[in-house]
Amino acid sequence: MDRRQRKSREAIFKAFSELLSEKSFSHITVGEIIDRADVGRATFYAHFETKDYLLKELCEELFCHIFDSVEGKLNNHKHIFECDAPDSVFLHLFQHLKKNDNSILELLSCQNNEIFLRYFKDGLLKLIKSESFLFENENMKQLPEDFRINFISSAFVETVKWWIDNKMKYSPEEIAGYFMLVTNCKTQMF
Repeated sequence: MDRRQRKSREAIFKAFSELLSEKSFSHITVGEIIDRADVGRATFYAHFETKDYLLKELCEELFCHIFDSVEGKLNNHKHIFECDAPDSVFLHLFQHLKKNDNSILELLSCQNNEIFLRYFKDGLLKLIKSESFLFENENMKQLPEDFRINFISSAFVETVKWWIDNKMKYSPEEIAGYFMLVTNCKTQMF
């Protein structure tokens, strides 16, 4: 993708994110998105077939950035963010939430948050499956793997929601440490 195309795509993502923080997904039109992004209709459709595809792509951009770091990709990676990823993927997630990259907090706490949390949890399921060795202790080994992975993913999503609802009064390091402690993760933050 060339620079001009990347800028258009980022403008569409930004406009769409802003609109999602203002109103329900079902009430947003492609016309509103292109007006706010200041791009033409043809440009929008060159990037996204529909508004639903835009939503899917936005979620993938937001979450694959973090999930890619676990799949052996470089620690300094770029999608719509750029950062130096810490060793703990859970800390990495909390750091991006704290920085509020690309208004992700508004998306996770807006009236459309169930859509984002579903995509987020789907990515987490894959992530935790690939990192399941971190959660293998005698108690966890007694549970079916699919139950264990779903439980840990759900716990992480609920931790994120709780942290956001409580105005993120704990640092990313602290909340990641709490999550790891509660889930008996082998890599402790403390």
